[in-house]
Amino acid sequence: MSGYRSYELSIFTENDPKLFYIKKYLKNRLIEYIETGLEWVLISAQLGTELWVGEIVLELQETYEDIKLGVLLPYAGFAENWKEGNRVLFDKIIAKADYSNHTSSYPYKNPMQLKGNQQFLINHTEGCLLFYDTESEGRPKFLLDMINEFKISHDYELDFITFDELQAFVSEYEENHFES
Repeated sequence: MSGYRSYELSIFTENDPKLFYIKKYLKNRLIEYIETGLEWVLISAQLGTELWVGEIVLELQETYEDIKLGVLLPYAGFAENWKEGNRVLFDKIIAKADYSNHTSSYPYKNPMQLKGNQQFLINHTEGCLLFYDTESEGRPKFLLDMINEFKISHDYELDFITFDELQAFVSEYEENHFES
């Protein structure tokens, strides 16, 4: 699971109203996957979508005991320079993950460590749920390009969350929960 970074969505605080709906939607999508056999959710703990998914998986483990969270960091010392609020969430997810490790044992040296991490995740998963809309490019485009290249010679499932899909969810949620 991957997608936009928090700053790409202009989300800078935990109490941003957009985050409430994004997390609700991510949770619903994850439940659908869990109920059809998903066993592991793998993330690289990037700020934004991936950390939010990590939080949600930890919450869902209370109901769905068989779902596991794996965190594969791109390099040693990942997140050590993050702001305190982000670091607290990161530390919580790492502490409670069912598995965590890094794909490069060296501290950050170059962008190839990030690319290598993404390739490792693609090579060791059956698919990806990607929060990405081609109408609004961002960092997930690099992952999408790698997945599309991989799909040329491999069977790999790619599912998207788009802004239109998310907006439809928000409208329906508000109709059902905030009737006057």
